[in-house]
Amino acid sequence: MTTFRTTFRTLVTGALLSAASASSLSAQAPAEIPAKYRDIANRIIAAAQADSAAAWNRIAELTDRFGHRLSGSVALEQAIDWTVDAMKRDGLDNVKKEAVMVPHWVRGEESLDLVLPRKQRLPMLGLGGSIGTPKGGITAEVMVVASFEELKARAREAKGKIVLYDAEWRDYGYNGAFRRLGAIEAARAGAVASLARAAGPYSMRTPHTGSMSYDSTVTRIPHASVTAEDAMMMRRMIARGQKVSVTLTMNAQTLPDAQSHNVMGELRGREKPNEIVVMGGHIDSWDVGQGAMDDAGGVVVAWEAIRLLKKLGLTPRRTIRAVGWTNEENGMRGGNAYRDMHKQEPHQLAIESDGGVFNPLGFGFTGTPEARKAVEAIGSLLVPIGAGKIGPSGGGADIGPIMATGVPGMGLEVDGTRYFWFHHTDADTPDKLDPKEVQRCVAVMAVMAYIAADLEQSLR
Repeated sequence: MTTFRTTFRTLVTGALLSAASASSLSAQAPAEIPAKYRDIANRIIAAAQADSAAAWNRIAELTDRFGHRLSGSVALEQAIDWTVDAMKRDGLDNVKKEAVMVPHWVRGEESLDLVLPRKQRLPMLGLGGSIGTPKGGITAEVMVVASFEELKARAREAKGKIVLYDAEWRDYGYNGAFRRLGAIEAARAGAVASLARAAGPYSMRTPHTGSMSYDSTVTRIPHASVTAEDAMMMRRMIARGQKVSVTLTMNAQTLPDAQSHNVMGELRGREKPNEIVVMGGHIDSWDVGQGAMDDAGGVVVAWEAIRLLKKLGLTPRRTIRAVGWTNEENGMRGGNAYRDMHKQEPHQLAIESDGGVFNPLGFGFTGTPEARKAVEAIGSLLVPIGAGKIGPSGGGADIGPIMATGVPGMGLEVDGTRYFWFHHTDADTPDKLDPKEVQRCVAVMAVMAYIAADLEQSLR
């Protein structure tokens, strides 16, 4: 998952407001929506919850069959082909994949060994996009800092050392910055490599991978993640006056771009089939765990929502399209390619699920005030299952590009209490998801997408 919520908000809101004068939102008063669609919403919710594990079983099958699915990998393309076949068997309309060129970073063998004050192999994960170390690795003294400010203040001490960022968990935006920018700041201070404490609030000695960046104005140095437990241990050792040295070995490399694909299937609209409600998640994952929570679940609940609507014989005015976007994790090429290939199609709404398919609470929404009234009216139909909240902003990395053209956007909001426990780790496996909660996610996605696609008025 890539943090998005505020990135496009100002741009998108401005585009939507400027377009509002060209749209008629008076065809169906928001106050009339609950009464018109209550029976349908209740029917969808009941049907979703009656099949207590359908979506979870599909998540498990996809991730058990193919495992993790990093961009450029054979496993990702096999998973995409399997999804195409399964969508066709489910009877979805216009099932296809669309080619996208994606980055191809390969982790290779890697290790981190404590050399002083004692010897121990430490769990680690190279960060996506990092260069490798020289053959034989880098052995150097560790310097621990808690922030970029501390590193800047102590920059003279960093030369020739491995900088370790040991920042206590605050939130993903704050802690993720040490992963994303840590190599740049450490290199600027003269470090030979850098390590970032895993970005999560809970750990069982699980390092977290994710994307990182370089700056052309400073030397590129290797960058890796270590566990919270080991980061704290090294800090304690240094605080006692002990010298801490480690050997970091990484064989990571970036290969030429590879061909991947966005994958999609539809429920064709009955009156305005060329107008689209698009929803989904990203089919790729990091190269650890199984990518079940992040984000096979987001793809599957959108796909299952369409399958459920077809099973119930519910066909809305507009087309609903479920998409598995590729390359969200280390490039967002899939979302950009989708915008480029589909921006001429009138999109009624874009919905993304990329926060784990835990117990749903509602949606965040970015759109015009008039459209918000309609969306809040739809949300009221989800109150019976505790998912009626419509937050102040919504979106996602993959729908961000299409939102920037003026399309209203929503992000599924869930109880994410445990999300960052497992995010980008070997522990992202299907057992972390509750089948009943997954089915509630299917229900809320199906209700929101169906009614939004069936409204008389445009939401733009």
